[in-house]
Amino acid sequence: MQQDNHKPGPTIPSEGQNGQSLANKIPAEHPMMTDNRSPLTTNVGQPVADDQNSLRAGERGPTLLEDYILREKLQHFDHERIPERIVHARGAAAHGYFELYESLSDLTTATVLTDTSAQTPVFVRFSTVAGSRGSADTARDVRGFAVKMYTPEGNWDIVGNNIPVFFIQDAIKFPDLIHAAKPEPDREIPQAATAHDTFWDFISLTPESMHMIMWIMSDRSLPRSFGMMEGFGVHTFRLINAQGKSTFVKFHWKPVLGVHSLVWDEAQHIAGKDADFHRREMWDSIKAGNFLEWELGIQTLTEDEEQKYDFDILDATKIWPEELLPVRRIGKMTLNRNPDNYFAETEQVAFNTTNLVPGIDFSNDPLLQGRNFSYLDTQLSRLGSPNFTELPINRPRCPVSNNQRDAQMRHTIDKGRVSYAPASLDGHSPDEATPAGGGFVSYPAAVNGPKVRARSESFGDHYGQAKLFWNSMSGPEKEHIVKALQFELSMVETRAVRQRMLEHLHKINEVLAGQVAAALGEPTSNGQVSAKPRGTADSVVGAQGLADATSETTASGGVQRSDALSMAHQPTSAKGRKVAILVTDGVDSQQVNALKEALSQAGAQGELVGPHLGDIDGKGGKLAAQKTYANTSSVLYDAVYAPGGSGMSELARQGDAHVFLAQAYKHGKPVAAIGESVALLKNSLPEGAIDANAGVLTQTGQNAQATIEQFVKAVGKRYWQRSLVETVAA
Repeated sequence: MQQDNHKPGPTIPSEGQNGQSLANKIPAEHPMMTDNRSPLTTNVGQPVADDQNSLRAGERGPTLLEDYILREKLQHFDHERIPERIVHARGAAAHGYFELYESLSDLTTATVLTDTSAQTPVFVRFSTVAGSRGSADTARDVRGFAVKMYTPEGNWDIVGNNIPVFFIQDAIKFPDLIHAAKPEPDREIPQAATAHDTFWDFISLTPESMHMIMWIMSDRSLPRSFGMMEGFGVHTFRLINAQGKSTFVKFHWKPVLGVHSLVWDEAQHIAGKDADFHRREMWDSIKAGNFLEWELGIQTLTEDEEQKYDFDILDATKIWPEELLPVRRIGKMTLNRNPDNYFAETEQVAFNTTNLVPGIDFSNDPLLQGRNFSYLDTQLSRLGSPNFTELPINRPRCPVSNNQRDAQMRHTIDKGRVSYAPASLDGHSPDEATPAGGGFVSYPAAVNGPKVRARSESFGDHYGQAKLFWNSMSGPEKEHIVKALQFELSMVETRAVRQRMLEHLHKINEVLAGQVAAALGEPTSNGQVSAKPRGTADSVVGAQGLADATSETTASGGVQRSDALSMAHQPTSAKGRKVAILVTDGVDSQQVNALKEALSQAGAQGELVGPHLGDIDGKGGKLAAQKTYANTSSVLYDAVYAPGGSGMSELARQGDAHVFLAQAYKHGKPVAAIGESVALLKNSLPEGAIDANAGVLTQTGQNAQATIEQFVKAVGKRYWQRSLVETVAA
């Protein structure tokens, strides 16, 4: 039985003023008072008897102005929308909690980081950055990763992204960056995309963006799901302990399922098949009890070590290499509840970098300092009132006591006449908390210098960590970066912009620059022009060749390669994955059920895809197809399985079934075929593609259990070593 998630409304008295039953006064065709259901009411709680017809002067007469129910309903509808966020407009969110593994009392006084017995409520919002609310989830973009913790000392917001660095070093450039990345103002296209002239014009004139460009052109900008992407606080903060000692810190969220991504071709197909791919996956996973989990990690650095490395720790375009400063995992965050109302929670939630708690403070990061102003200013504009902190989703779970009063949409009803301090009347005045009593005190960092508009020389290396990122990628990851840059820059119409970008790429890696130049028909480093298409032997360096193409690095503390930057070293499992099981009449039902059970045991979901929805007459019992070839695609799944059964040979005459398998093969996903389906698989793939070591499994005998077990172990992996993918037309 489906659970009724509707909350009961206000209690309605059973008797009217004249003693008659109120329920009896409501027409029989509106049985709103029965079966414990809440009645439809106006905004002030008056039960509504007829919500289908306006009040008229006669059945065919004009609508009457006195119909306040009509006016209230239309007025509310006319004002339903608030300004969408300028950036991070498209988002999805969930509730959960955070639990600390070990106390950090040696580093901070923040209760949320010292009390291991506490379970701190959280609300987390994920988002794309550049697109509007109506754009697709799978655009190539940074992903917002914003965490609001409702701690006993007030709300603490870690307003981060899924990429640890940023495009710019100073917040004064943020409006320029976003103006350049947004759709071009004269035509309002392209939506949620950076493959256009204004973005790359800005980037080509902003060398500090080169490290971020390597990240955004990598698969990190195409996450498989929210639960399979990292989160980063990006900026350098301070932890302050009880003795007043400061320690620099960076915050990380490490997904328990590992970091995994889509590929660009796959992401583009998904945008057309299911624009809500990430939002739907998170909602469905939490609803099914497959909760999303991350571990909170910290990198720390003492004040004495601030100048230790050849990069500036306050520079938001730089990482702290984990080989130099390992990430210490200190707690776990679990998202286990979907919002009750998207607008009231996900849309109205307000994150601020200034939402800190005692024991955590800012550094002098110039990008962070600007964000501290911008976020608060944005919430005032978007939510229309300084009382946005009183909205339920933003309201702290601890007591709030101050002298703030009035303004639009004030929720708190303050009593008495005192709204100032110091005060002696009414025996009331909020007392300041002493530092010893837990009051927030800014760290007394020494500040001395002339007023200047200048950039520190320590922020000056713009290529060293871009080289480190390139060096750290596996061959397939480098190939994907090359393809991303080829695609993006080929969409730029202005040749001078393309040429400037090639100059930057040459400073990162010659092979990288040469590969991109070849696709653009521009001279390579030796002055030769190559316009040969990808796939020709003399114009393309394969994945292994790219893997060998490394650069000399600087500004990375001597680290030449970092495994932490590559997704090739991430653990994989079937947990949280989705598998398409192709079925038709005559399929082996027992085999299908055995596979579904094995997937369920591994934390994965099997979904039946058939020629039609509903009953499938399987050999051994009926099955129910949940999807069809018309309303789904292999890009929405992590693996594809074609079972045996006498009827499965019929699929050989369906082109959609061939595309389903070929596309999964092209994207490196595990594919399996049993018995009668083996011929279908062979006819769908290039000759020689069947290779168990490359994740293409077949079994022609009657006993499929061993293949099922092997297949489930493969779910979640990507097999990039498939040499024939370029010949697949899907």
